[in-house]
Amino acid sequence: MNKLYEKSELYFALTWIGIYCVVNSLANQISDKIGIDSSVTAVCNLILTVILFVWIRKRGSLGYYGLCGSSVPASRFLWYIPLVLFLSHNLWLGVGINTPLADTVCYIASMLCVGFLEEIIFRGFLFRALVRDNVKTAIIISSVTFGIGHILNLFNGSGMELFSNLCQVVGAIACGFLFVLIFCRGGSLIPCIVAHSVNNAISIFANDAAWTTEKQLLVFGINTVIVIIYTLVLSKTLSQTCPK
Repeated sequence: MNKLYEKSELYFALTWIGIYCVVNSLANQISDKIGIDSSVTAVCNLILTVILFVWIRKRGSLGYYGLCGSSVPASRFLWYIPLVLFLSHNLWLGVGINTPLADTVCYIASMLCVGFLEEIIFRGFLFRALVRDNVKTAIIISSVTFGIGHILNLFNGSGMELFSNLCQVVGAIACGFLFVLIFCRGGSLIPCIVAHSVNNAISIFANDAAWTTEKQLLVFGINTVIVIIYTLVLSKTLSQTCPK
């Protein structure tokens, strides 16, 4: 890992994006064959999480990748209240138990790791690899790449339908801009990791029976508007200096 990183931070980031996507796709398929959703995926994501955290810590790069407190008071981020609204949207139509206990536990464990992995890989590795050349380009590429990457959910055994996936892609791009802005302006990736992880994990408790296409589109629209407005507010009220 160190040799690849020293050779090119960008290649290092792209390599980890590839590793993450391939491992999760294969793990989801194996989990389906075993009969317990996310069972193998949870184990694989936990291993990847440990590997990356240990590597970052050994390099003394916890602060560099935002695994530290923010230098900006929470009040400047509106106490992250819009993030709470964002991460709760899966429960707006009610709560339901949709899967067996083993599947639920494995899914939650996997998604908690996914929040860490995707934030570190896209907002940490990829953004950091690009930000020295051009901040705006780094923000755009890391955000759009993060969103488009969710297209893989159509093919990786997750069972997601096309309409839901398109909403997810657009929503992920919007969230990508918000999360990278929070990291860029505050120096901490922890709020993004927590929001991302919790949002993913509690989605298992969404009331599936209530999610008609019309209601899904309505919730998606409201949530996207919240994210966009929050992003615009922070972009206008916080310092434009990104951590180097």
